[in-house]
Amino acid sequence: MRLSTKAQYAVRAMVRLSLEQRQTPVSIREISNHENISLTYLEQLFAKLRRGELVRSVRGPGGGYVLARPADQIKVDQIIDSVEESLIPVSCMDEFGNCACSDQCVTHTVWQELGERIRGFLSSVSIEDLTREAQERIRQQRAEQSEDSK
Repeated sequence: MRLSTKAQYAVRAMVRLSLEQRQTPVSIREISNHENISLTYLEQLFAKLRRGELVRSVRGPGGGYVLARPADQIKVDQIIDSVEESLIPVSCMDEFGNCACSDQCVTHTVWQELGERIRGFLSSVSIEDLTREAQERIRQQRAEQSEDSK
């Protein structure tokens, strides 16, 4: 199974939003610049994330986006679902794990269990978890850069 760039970019954008969110909203342009994702593409993703109630938009000068709830309450599977990506590992299954073949195929059980495990894993990872990992990576990169400049 391979997730599309839509899912990958949405998760990256949410982690960036969590990293950059201070007391003020974060603009899509700022996220676009940090993550090297097209502004137009991000606008489409954030519209879906807003409909999924994962982000809130703030209008006016200094406007942008904020997380709709604490980062520890936003899970990766929710983000993927919001941008309408499928977590189904094979094309013959529907979102309920039913097989679309005329007779259930002999390998159905393995694909169904794989789908359940993927969803289980992604539902166990929060934006807060990924933000902490990103903050640690940023600290390490800065430490390496300061060592290199000596």
